[in-house]
Amino acid sequence: MEYAVTTSDLTRTFGSFVAVDRLNLNIKPGEIYGFIGPNGAGKSTAIRMLCGILEPTSGTGSVLGYDLNRETEEIKKRIGYMSQKFSLYDDLTVVENLNFYAGLYSVPRRELKERVREMVAMAGLTERENELTVNLSGGWKQRLALGCAIISRPAIVFLDEPTSGVSPISRRMFFKIIQRMAAAGTTVMVTTHFMDEAEYCDKIAFISAGRLMAVNTPDNLKKNVIDGHLVELELPDAMNRLDDIESLPYVKECTVHGPLLHVLLENESQRLALMAFTGVEPQPITPSLEDVFIALAKRKGDNPAFLSS
Repeated sequence: MEYAVTTSDLTRTFGSFVAVDRLNLNIKPGEIYGFIGPNGAGKSTAIRMLCGILEPTSGTGSVLGYDLNRETEEIKKRIGYMSQKFSLYDDLTVVENLNFYAGLYSVPRRELKERVREMVAMAGLTERENELTVNLSGGWKQRLALGCAIISRPAIVFLDEPTSGVSPISRRMFFKIIQRMAAAGTTVMVTTHFMDEAEYCDKIAFISAGRLMAVNTPDNLKKNVIDGHLVELELPDAMNRLDDIESLPYVKECTVHGPLLHVLLENESQRLALMAFTGVEPQPITPSLEDVFIALAKRKGDNPAFLSS
């Protein structure tokens, strides 16, 4: 199977509102595929269509070779799905939650004990198997929820904003688990708005207003999306200087990154003019995924910048 997921002009409307607009995806087996975009961009709607939960308005697609329009029940049997609102039962223990979801996914009884042991170890909950879920921290609950979603050993798992509301350390640990899953052959599609998480992905698809804006590896996106020369300025009154700098004729855009400003110039020769204006030497920088995200978000209405990998 060349692709675990493929779609052609997949579209979903709600009345006159177009939530997902002609989405074209090709996701390889064993790939970590990041789906990035602002709230309301259409990420969750797309995931729900791929999981067979929501019927497409138009377009076609397949998941693990099964047709999105005709074989949704077959798709549901073979995937794992976890959202930010994944339901764990607080009044059940860790093992009881895992046993419950194993039953929902029809895990064979002869394999149940070993599967539960695997998921407990994966989540780092060994020796806490009999603890009530209500007593777990956000990070532990998150990993337990992942264990419940993948206890059936699905070939592909869809993770919809799975790390919302947990600490940066827990998010990093979570993505290390995802990397191990992908290395073992599991295909992972994950939606997020955290740019540090996107760095863990093999490929990233940026979506805005329901439309795919660009698809490529993190490195290729950083090299190819930004059109101009990007520099960084450290100014004591950065916020107050933002509008003045952005109004300069040779500045394409200026954005705030904590105490720093990222300024996109038309070309490298304009660094001297910017230094004369600000009194600070601009430092050339490699664009971050956050810079890429901002640049693509500003292209709303333009033709999508599809980039091949």
